[in-house]
Amino acid sequence: MQVSFKTRNKTLIAEIEGELDHHTSVEIKDKIDKEINRKQYKNLILDFTKLTFMDSSGVGVIIGRYKNIQKRNGKMLIVNPNPQVNRIITISGVHKIVPVFSDMQGALEEI
Repeated sequence: MQVSFKTRNKTLIAEIEGELDHHTSVEIKDKIDKEINRKQYKNLILDFTKLTFMDSSGVGVIIGRYKNIQKRNGKMLIVNPNPQVNRIITISGVHKIVPVFSDMQGALEEI
């Protein structure tokens, strides 16, 4: 598991690589929160291009970050989940509150 960060137009982009499960969720959550607070980002894009697996712990990470971004009156989006990850997002209903985009350009235009 690895998280790397980019910034575009005052939006934090968190690129998550590997697996987002009960073994890695706390570490990923903490790293993203620390980066959001460090520069007071208003918007967050979770880039799942390199995410290979996610379980219900990942859903918790998404919802928790969504709540934090909502407190800042910002927007949060998910980009490019693979079919298995997208299935978890859909089954859990996350897609109803956090929009999912197939490419970064569409997500950046939404913000």
